[in-house]
Amino acid sequence: MSYRTQPSNSSDYPSGLPYIIFNEAAERFSFYGMKAALAIFITQYLHLMGPQVDMPVSNSKANEYVHYFVMCVYLTPLLGAIISDVCWGKYKTIIVLSVVYCFGHAALAMVGISGPPALWLLAGLGLIAIGSGGIKPCVSAHLGDQFGKNNQHRLSIAYNYFYLSINFGAVISNLCIPWILKWYGPHWAFGIPGVLMALATLAFWFGRNKFIHVPAAGLGFLREMKSPLEFLSALKPCIIFLFIPFFWALFEQTGSSMVFQAVDMDRQLFGIEILPSQIQAANPFLILLLIPLFTFFIYPTVNKIIPLTPLRKIGAGLFLMVAAFSTVALVQAAIDSGKSPTILWQLFAYLLLTASEVMVSVVCIEFAYTQAPKAMKSIIMALFFLSVAMGNFITAQVNRFIQTPSPIASALDDFRKLPTPTDSISYAGFDQKLNTADDIIVHFNDDQISQLEVPSQQQLTLANTIISDWSQDNQSLPTTEQGNELIAGMLDSWSEPISYQRLNKLTYRIQSNGPDKLPTTQWDVGLIESVDFTTTDDTLSENKPSWLERRSLELNYIAPEQLGGKHLNFYAGGQDKLEGADYFWFFTGIMLATAILYVPVARLYPEKTILQK
Repeated sequence: MSYRTQPSNSSDYPSGLPYIIFNEAAERFSFYGMKAALAIFITQYLHLMGPQVDMPVSNSKANEYVHYFVMCVYLTPLLGAIISDVCWGKYKTIIVLSVVYCFGHAALAMVGISGPPALWLLAGLGLIAIGSGGIKPCVSAHLGDQFGKNNQHRLSIAYNYFYLSINFGAVISNLCIPWILKWYGPHWAFGIPGVLMALATLAFWFGRNKFIHVPAAGLGFLREMKSPLEFLSALKPCIIFLFIPFFWALFEQTGSSMVFQAVDMDRQLFGIEILPSQIQAANPFLILLLIPLFTFFIYPTVNKIIPLTPLRKIGAGLFLMVAAFSTVALVQAAIDSGKSPTILWQLFAYLLLTASEVMVSVVCIEFAYTQAPKAMKSIIMALFFLSVAMGNFITAQVNRFIQTPSPIASALDDFRKLPTPTDSISYAGFDQKLNTADDIIVHFNDDQISQLEVPSQQQLTLANTIISDWSQDNQSLPTTEQGNELIAGMLDSWSEPISYQRLNKLTYRIQSNGPDKLPTTQWDVGLIESVDFTTTDDTLSENKPSWLERRSLELNYIAPEQLGGKHLNFYAGGQDKLEGADYFWFFTGIMLATAILYVPVARLYPEKTILQK
């Protein structure tokens, strides 16, 4: 069957636009719904999805995994763009890879039903990365293909509607899916986005006769480049894209580190307690408000004072991201000092962050299309999305670097491989010899780790008693400075000072640097305690138990934070080199340097708009 290959002469919006908008809203619901649940699922649910309890994943390790996944989502657009522009064309590429996308959601819904949970998770995320990433540049460029000379003045507004559809789907899924995960579990939380992805694919198929189908150019774009200089000139938007990864390195943490930050905040909003993952809904909700505000009021107003080019919008957005993450860092500093700041402060950070997104991401999508040669629209769009991949790679690498290994990381696997049952396993310490003072002993009960014996345990326990007694007397934890004064003079087994650090309002850490006498290495030992100043001993919800609580009962599992002082939560290694407010200030500094370097480059960049005939 033949399709139209060139836009009509009409000055109205293209007839296929509603199908693209609905497809994008449903597809974004599926993606952002899954992504909203991902970080919390990895840290709190994944180790309980199999027939046996596995080792929980730390927050920094979950951050690393989430950002590697998002990196892959934004790497595959280059593959999708090549398939689209060289082989299949945009429409066929979108349809075929959407089916792959659906299989990815189906695999996620299977996690814990049969087979290794981690394998289903990996397969699901891999298929989603191929499907979602592969269609991403094609859908954006396919929208631009619907416009011609007579209605090109509507292109900018159409891209804003397109971005509104993305965030309309995202705001609903960010509110619904974390709630579904809490009460109905991961199978429903991952299955429902799969249904929406199937509807998105069906909607796009229904619009096939309404679309302009620009044929694949094959290697035609190479023929359009009459010299290597012209080919390099076609890639000139990449000069601007080099600065965008650092924007995404910060922005994408709304789905990882900022979720974990929200756990320690006062999340009461208008008398309703917001789940940590639901805070992400603030971003798409604000997009729905800010895009019209910027499009019809802020941009026209500012443009009367100074010509507001796309490059100037992007530059302003980069500086605004500095302000946004400075707010996040200040919030974390308050948490580190033992306060529980209201979630309104993080919502204010979201306001700045979202305004930055409007000026960077929305503008860059349009910029990528208008600056690209006609035969390279999808490829240049994919190169923009590559900046998102690089941003997530930066954040993943930072989170990987700050982790220290633990000498007992494989304890559960080692226990389950033993030919005969035992109640403990000993691990050699820094001297790499067993039966010496720095050994670490792991005790097991019911196929779970029940307790650790670590070097300097007696001294750590005594220090903890001092902190615990002071806390109960004062009904609050001492500050880091107060706590270190309380245990001043206490030494570990290697005559090194024992340290205290308040992590948030109810949690603290007491640590020895271990036999190597160096901080933040695998030989650190200590304990992390969460206190409860209430009088109740209940560890489950007063009302209906959540899915996670029901699953924990099925496996006879008690999470460390639910132990309520029944035994001390010792650890060996595994702590982060960069944590708390310092973590967020580190990224803020990177963003500030990027914004400053961007200014002279943007001033020298030559803009040229290129649309389809």
